[in-house]
Amino acid sequence: MTRLRILHLTDTHLYGDARRHYDVVDTRSHLIRALAHVAHLRFDLVVCSGDVSEDGTTASYRWLRETLEPWARERGARTVYAMGNHDRREAFREVLGGGQPDVDEAVLAGTDPQRPVASAATVDGWRTIVLDSSIPMRGYGSIEPQQREFLRAHLAMPAPQGTVLVIHHPPIDAQTELLQALALDEADGLALIEDLRGSDVRVILSGHYHLPLIETVAGIPVVVAPGVANIARSFDDPREESAIDGYGGAVIDIRGERVRVAPFLERMSDDDEVFRFPAEIVARIIDAAGQPSTRIGSVS
Repeated sequence: MTRLRILHLTDTHLYGDARRHYDVVDTRSHLIRALAHVAHLRFDLVVCSGDVSEDGTTASYRWLRETLEPWARERGARTVYAMGNHDRREAFREVLGGGQPDVDEAVLAGTDPQRPVASAATVDGWRTIVLDSSIPMRGYGSIEPQQREFLRAHLAMPAPQGTVLVIHHPPIDAQTELLQALALDEADGLALIEDLRGSDVRVILSGHYHLPLIETVAGIPVVVAPGVANIARSFDDPREESAIDGYGGAVIDIRGERVRVAPFLERMSDDDEVFRFPAEIVARIIDAAGQPSTRIGSVS
């Protein structure tokens, strides 16, 4: 197979019960609508790049598995899942394992339920590598040295068709002050880019920002898909944070040297606002949950 078609979904923020995200959004309904939007297409991969669950329950992961995997199989695809900052490693691993089937080798093998959920698998010549950028009980991201070693060891031998890398926190900047404070640690992001330079990685699939972004790093497109749970307002006052009631995803086609990205997003109505955090609330969130360098009184 010399081409690969991927459905990229992210930030589904599912619950194990009928609760609504921010008491507004039925995230299960949003996912079903997103799948219906592209149901006429065939895919090779269906990727959920983190924040699969909002409450971290096994019930939320089971619902996704029971909903998404039959849908993917009907369209010729296998599923790949990554950890996000809202996910919980023990429950994720119990239901979704290492994040993908046909795993070649799991990173940080052992019995600790809190070890990162990372894996690599090669199917039909295409390799998918899943990294875990989550930090338990934190919003921003990091990549442990063991995961970088795992990544470098696999990339040392190119896959026949190339590699797709999945990581929740993207190695590119955010649009707002809050999301930048909750982004991937800058040093880790720069180190990751250096590890990828000259590799066979064809595309990096990420989430976390809840809006469509595409940026090239080390010659590789980083695709941030819009959130399934809601769509972030990207060009409001960057000191504030808000989102609309909508859903989205991206369809990615890799053909030879070409990578084509077609994001899609749909609003549920013209004026439904899921939440709005004014600047003073954003500052409090950053101080409580942001990277240490972004907190009030931190030393540069």
